[in-house]
Amino acid sequence: MKVLVTGANGQLGQVFQKKEKQIKADFIFQNSSSLDLTNHAAIEAFFQENQFDYCINCAAYTNVEAAETEVEKAFLVNAKAAENLAKVCQKNQVILIHPSTDYVFDGEKETAYLEVDDTQPINVYGASKLKGEELIQISLKEHFIIRTSWLYSEFGKNFFTFIKSQIDQNAEEVKITTEQKGTPTNANDLADFILWLISDKSKAYGVYHFSNLGSLTWYDFTLEIKSLYHSDIQVSAVDHFKTKAKRPQNSTLDKAKLIEQFNYQIKSWDKSLANLITEIG
Repeated sequence: MKVLVTGANGQLGQVFQKKEKQIKADFIFQNSSSLDLTNHAAIEAFFQENQFDYCINCAAYTNVEAAETEVEKAFLVNAKAAENLAKVCQKNQVILIHPSTDYVFDGEKETAYLEVDDTQPINVYGASKLKGEELIQISLKEHFIIRTSWLYSEFGKNFFTFIKSQIDQNAEEVKITTEQKGTPTNANDLADFILWLISDKSKAYGVYHFSNLGSLTWYDFTLEIKSLYHSDIQVSAVDHFKTKAKRPQNSTLDKAKLIEQFNYQIKSWDKSLANLITEIG
């Protein structure tokens, strides 16, 4: 079995590099400098040289703030590149696994979002990711679109590594919003599920939601990180931060479809966070 992982330098791509020996497969990792996903011909040539069974598309434009002004770039990477990849996968009979985002929703729903709920993104990043989903669905039947939320890990720039850096630097205070509710997702858990999906050779294609279990605010998440690190940092609650991009107030994802379809056990957000901190210190 041969698996292509795009976006190898990103957070999720680095997690897959850490975990590649968990299943019996030959992994090929590519980043934007080695494989330009915005160039359809380049992807076709690369797939002709390599016979893949799966492609995990970790390549994405994820800067939510910058996307408000870099609209064309966000759509090029999150939509057009995804379409290019899907079309080449279709031509070469490759199964595409494509992580997406909770930001395809507007956040107005009071309960957790189902896969069938109406999508209504309120920022450019969410709109570009939704367009990528739609283009994949048009171009390729054999796909898994996996929406996730608040992704973090020990790699790259994310909310967890930011709070950890403040603790490591003995910062006196961090100000964290209480306005948004959702679920932090340990990228290691998402990668584990995707690797399980490949090992299981499932054909239950479609859109699924994956995040850790539970719902909380960024403020709550910060307090738990502080507690697990036994830190004295002051965590101050802020109702609203002024940002370029609007954020959904509630982006909690309902995972019932995935759990029932695959009989897969998902960890709670607090247990998963504790596991990561135990692992990395």
